[in-house]
Amino acid sequence: MSASKRVLIAEDSSVIQNLARKILEFQNYDITAVKNGEQVLQILEKEDFSILLLDINMPLMDGMECVRRVRALPDTGKANVPIVAITGNAKNYTEEEFKTAGFNDVLVKPLNFDRLVEVVNQLTDK
Repeated sequence: MSASKRVLIAEDSSVIQNLARKILEFQNYDITAVKNGEQVLQILEKEDFSILLLDINMPLMDGMECVRRVRALPDTGKANVPIVAITGNAKNYTEEEFKTAGFNDVLVKPLNFDRLVEVVNQLTDK
């Protein structure tokens, strides 16, 4: 297998963050995890990722604001990275609102980890 794909997980729940990390590491993904959208933007300035997983409800900057800011980045490689929403409140937004904001897909909590792996594999062409 070629170099591992890099996944950035932005999730303020340590439990979900750690479970997603372990499952994706088992699939040979290289995982970086942060707690909020501001940290996502800071790390994207320095590093490249194959995919971003963004919780919708995070402190400082939520997933909806974060995806809009990523999509507005001047570096088109970074602005066009696949981004997946993770939400426990899917009813608060329509699928259309997620797409309009810039998400490629949505995962609903409690996370189905088979679906997590399937979506990450699809969007990173693994």
